[in-house]
Amino acid sequence: MNDRKLVVPCPTCQTPTAWTDENKFRPFCSERCKLIDLGAWANEDYAIEAEEDFSLPEDY
Repeated sequence: MNDRKLVVPCPTCQTPTAWTDENKFRPFCSERCKLIDLGAWANEDYAIEAEEDFSLPEDY
């Protein structure tokens, strides 16, 4: 059995964070960092690029 724990940097503050079932905020280190990230998405600081044009046709 592998006893090593995966450690990843928190996406918000870069603190090394254990990727375990006990860390309910993973990949974040805390609820604070999770909420900061959620706020950034809500503020449209992040975006996912799309190649398709989702505009309506002119005859709609």
